[in-house]
Amino acid sequence: MAISRHIHPVARGASGEVLSIDVASLGDASAPAMLLLLSATHGVEGFCGSGCQVALLNDAEFLEAAEASGVNVVFLHALNPYGFSHLRRTNEDNVDLNRNFRDFAAPPAANAAYAEVHEWLVPAAWPASPEVVEKIADYVKRHGERALQQAITGGQCEFPNGLFYGGIRPAWSNSVLRSVTREWGAGRKRMGWIDFHTGLGPRGHGEMIFSGREVSADLARTRAWWGESVTSFHDGTSASATLTGVNYNVVYDECPGVTYAGIALEYGTVPLVAMLDALRSDQWLTNHPGASASLHATIKAQVRDAFYGDDDTWKTTVYTQARSAALNAVQHLATLQS
Repeated sequence: MAISRHIHPVARGASGEVLSIDVASLGDASAPAMLLLLSATHGVEGFCGSGCQVALLNDAEFLEAAEASGVNVVFLHALNPYGFSHLRRTNEDNVDLNRNFRDFAAPPAANAAYAEVHEWLVPAAWPASPEVVEKIADYVKRHGERALQQAITGGQCEFPNGLFYGGIRPAWSNSVLRSVTREWGAGRKRMGWIDFHTGLGPRGHGEMIFSGREVSADLARTRAWWGESVTSFHDGTSASATLTGVNYNVVYDECPGVTYAGIALEYGTVPLVAMLDALRSDQWLTNHPGASASLHATIKAQVRDAFYGDDDTWKTTVYTQARSAALNAVQHLATLQS
């Protein structure tokens, strides 16, 4: 198995440790088909994604199936190592990597809805005052919970101290993913993609969200591989809001013409409001580094619990779905004709 390491040039972990993105390749690196498995795009969500990757590497049936298929399986571990170590969803610059893969030569689209709610989402004091809580409740009453979710999670580039910030330049992790995708994807005829995420949906359920541009052939192929239960934010069937700057753009940019199918495997943890409260508290903590040690510990525990179900039932349910998705991918990559 070939292994390579990409060390972060500046950022360090919560204990001062060196941070890196690690890549492992299983099978023939020159095979016409490749499956790319990614973890920790959103930092703290990496407990789940890393667990699935390690389990697959120790799963005899999966290893045998991958070898028999002739598919090269590439494991990209900890796309956002800073967030993973610091129990943050964002990177060292408060950037949400899944809003960072866009064309920076063009000005970003304004998110007026986020601008309206920003000061309530990340208030000056935490816990938020009753007045702030009431303002958010009133927004939901007027517009609905789904509208609030879209306003918050769709992505914004105007408030660097806010939530779901897309940044003003490509992040280090963006550059590494592009480099890895070029290195391992160049010349492939077929490519599959599974990006492990947590935080949305019913607890333990893995929603398979189409991870690709609004290309009908790619969506149809993805549903052919993983079933009609595959959702898409492009057509409104996903629990996810409509997003911009998502990491799947690297496939289209770096491997043009490849026959592609991809999903984000999104596992539910806690209700949406609890997840958003965890992100709000963590953003407040980042904006107020002088907070007490006890409050820091409380908030970090809240964030970890919001994105990782640390119990055997949740873990078993999660891996069962991850294993099935990975087996389906290598089977279809082996049989699909370009």
